[in-house]
Order: sequence, then C-alpha cells, then structure tokens
Amino acid sequence: MLINRILKTALILACTNIPCLGLAAESLIGARPNIVFVITDDQGMGDLSCMGNQILQTPNIDTFYQQSTRFTDYQVSPTCAPTRAAIMSGRPPFKVGVTHTILQRERMALDVFTLPQALKSAGYTTGLFGKWHLGDEEAYLPQNRGFDEVLMHGAGGIGQRKYGDFQPNGRNPYFDNVLLHNNTIVQTKGFCTDVFFHAGLAWIKQQEATGTPYFAYISLNAPHAPFIAPESYKQRFLDEGYDQKTAARYGMIENIDDNFGLLMQKLSEWGALENTLIIFTTDNGMDMRPITKNGQRLKPFNAGMKGSKNSAYEGGTHVPAFWYWKGHTSEALDIDVLTTHLDLYPTFVELTGVKLPKEMQPLDGRSLLPLLNNPESPWPDRELFIHRGRWKADQRSADQYKNFAVRSERWRFVNDTELYDIDEDPEETVNLATAHPEVVSHLRKAFEQWWNSALPLMINEGLPEAHAHPLQIRYTQQLKALGIPTWAPDEL
Repeated sequence: MLINRILKTALILACTNIPCLGLAAESLIGARPNIVFVITDDQGMGDLSCMGNQILQTPNIDTFYQQSTRFTDYQVSPTCAPTRAAIMSGRPPFKVGVTHTILQRERMALDVFTLPQALKSAGYTTGLFGKWHLGDEEAYLPQNRGFDEVLMHGAGGIGQRKYGDFQPNGRNPYFDNVLLHNNTIVQTKGFCTDVFFHAGLAWIKQQEATGTPYFAYISLNAPHAPFIAPESYKQRFLDEGYDQKTAARYGMIENIDDNFGLLMQKLSEWGALENTLIIFTTDNGMDMRPITKNGQRLKPFNAGMKGSKNSAYEGGTHVPAFWYWKGHTSEALDIDVLTTHLDLYPTFVELTGVKLPKEMQPLDGRSLLPLLNNPESPWPDRELFIHRGRWKADQRSADQYKNFAVRSERWRFVNDTELYDIDEDPEETVNLATAHPEVVSHLRKAFEQWWNSALPLMINEGLPEAHAHPLQIRYTQQLKALGIPTWAPDEL
C-alpha cells in the first residue's frame, strides 16, 4: 500500500489533471464495437445482491458482474442531471451550465459537441430510451443534440408535472405513460422500465439487421421516486413483512434486473455480444427511505458507504460500473484506480475512431482504454471536484463551501472541514483534517481554483423557475390538432 502511494505521488507533478487520451491501448483503439449503455436512476452501490444486499435478488446483473471488468472506484455527480451532462459533454457539469436538476439549471449548454454527435460523425447511429434531463426546450432536446431515435419523458422524472413532464403522467405515474417519440407525442402501454428496454431492444434489432454500428443509451427513470412497481414485483417483499415503499423500490430494481436479463438474452440470440460493449452503471448514490419490516426499523444497505444521493460523501457519488465485451474485456476483474463519468466521452471517442473537430469544448477526462487493455497500465493520481449545486438563486457564493468534495486516489476532502483516507477508511469514520493540515490546504486551494474556473461557465444561474413548460405546450397543441396516437415498439 505504501509503495503504491509513493509511486502514485511521484506521478502527480507531471500528470495530475492532464487528460491522458492515448496511453498505448492499441488493441482497442478504433475497434468500433456497438455500445449499449444502461444507466439507472438513484440506484446506489448497495442496491444489488452482487454488492452484498441481502434483501434484493438481482441474478441477471449478478451474472453480468461476474462476467465483467469492474471499475471499483468510479465516481459520478451527486444528482441526476449533472451526471448526465458530464457523460454527454465530457466536462464537469458546472462547466456546461448544469448545476442543478430544476430551475432551468439542468439545461446543457448549446455549444457542447455532444457524445452522440461525436459518434454520429464516425458513422454510428444513436438512440435514447428513457430519461434525458438536459433541457426540454426544442433546441435542447436530444433529437437536436445528436440522437437519431428518441423515446423520452420530460423533466427529471415521469409525473414531474411541476417541472415540465406531460400532464397526463401525473394521473398514473410509471404506467401507460405519455412520452415523446422522436417528433411525436405518443401514448404507451405498460410499466415504464419495460417500455424503455423493449423500445431500445427493438431499435437495436433493426440496427443489427442492417449492420449499422450503434450507440444505445438506455437511461432509466427507475428506481427514482415515487416508488411504484408492478404488483407482481412488490408481492414478495410485502409477504416478508416489508413496508410499501421498500417493496415498491426494491420491486423496481428487480424489474430492472429482469429487463437487463432480457437485454443480454436478445443480444446473445442476435449474435451481437462479440461486437458490442455493454455497460451497466447508475447516475448517483441511492435514494432509499428507512426500511420497516414487521414493525422494526432497519437501516438500508449502502455497501458500507457514508451518505447517499445529494451527498458529498462517498455514498453520493461512488457507483457501480460494470463493462463487458465478449472476448475483449476480462471476466471478474476489478480495476481499483480512481475513474469518473468524465472518462466516458474520451474512451468512446478512442474506441470508435471519432475524429473530433478542432472547435469544441475541451475534454476533462481520460480514456479508459489503457486500463481495459492492461489493468496495470500507469494511471497517475488525479483530483475530482464534486458539488451538490443546489443553492438558492442568490446563494451561490454563500454555498461554495457547502456540500462539496475533492477526491483523489487516497483522500476525500468534504465540506471544508473533513478529510478521510479512503484507502484505509472507505466508510469515512475518522476525520483526519487536523492530522494532515498540508493535505487540507492543498485540496482546498485546488478546489478554489476549480471553482473560479467554473464560475464563468455556470450560464444558467439566476434564472426564474419556468412556468410555461415546452413539452406541456406541445402536448396541448398536438392533442388539439392531431390527437395523441398509441405507440408500441416492434416485437422482439
């Protein structure tokens, strides 16, 4: 452990915060697989049985876990829209205008050359199925940001009428939803997670038939609250004495698992596994209410981490990241170095042979291909900057030092007063700030420099809460002019 730290420290001066986009991973550069990227909403590290949860049963994702290369220290943002902005832009979310999930602060800057735009430039077709959450105005919609096929709800979740989702979805959230399919608002039938997976699979089947390389972004709203699941998925938990919310949330996760199993089954049937990279991950830490079983209050399992969604602690940003490409990634391999959602964009660019334009946003991450090619590849230490971002309109400066963290390979500096040695104390139980003032000083200075660099790019600050929601206006206009057609994906 000490030797590893010394080696990492020796690399800091030369490499910290420098994007490393080409560290000798020739066997994967330009390999051009299809990419199926599954991201769930508010599902934490402890919300899988393969991660130690004793209540849940997730056999399909557990099997995938055993087959996969796992990035075991993968960090995202503490909330939904910021993580998605980082994936789509390759930049810290604050630097593309996304500091919140509402108040118009979830809209990703229009000058971003998005990940799907980059993939399209390399001949890929692109599809989004589920949650977008980076702006519902026409110019911000995924159809205008690089996605060829889109099936999406509005706002940050189905039924969030106050923030812009379709009004009818408030009556029956998560079942028989009104969604936007490309340029037409449609009426769907069934549970939302089933619909999004089936739509994604039907679209994938079409691409497989034509031999077109594809990027399928299956971006679920589950298991985000409100906690609603098909009765068949809730019943086991209710029979065991669990409360309704626990039964519904865990039922949602077991439904995700069944759909993930269907995804893997169909990709195998279609002979697609040999040429498809499949990734399972989540957007932030878990959002789990206390569990009650037979009247007894239980603490939800969180894989031993402190904090949850909205938190600057590990439990807010440390999430699963399982990667599988048959014949190309290693099975049951843990890669323990510090990685982040910022790394996805440069990784996919190298993997697919994208030639990026000269005029675009800088990419702040590193390609993960060297690690996939050789887990022992050099990986210099780095500093990741995390902020919850949920300040009131006039409180940004006052909230600078609230709900933030700086994470390096060894340290997590939280809220300006707490320092944890993640190597030795992953549960963040012992505050070492007093014992290591030099580390605190260094990380505080690094955070302040980062904050000052991000300030000019927080372009959606100070805007009022939107009251005229574009998708709701569009729904009213289409209902009057054309009606709302029923839509279902093709049969599998």
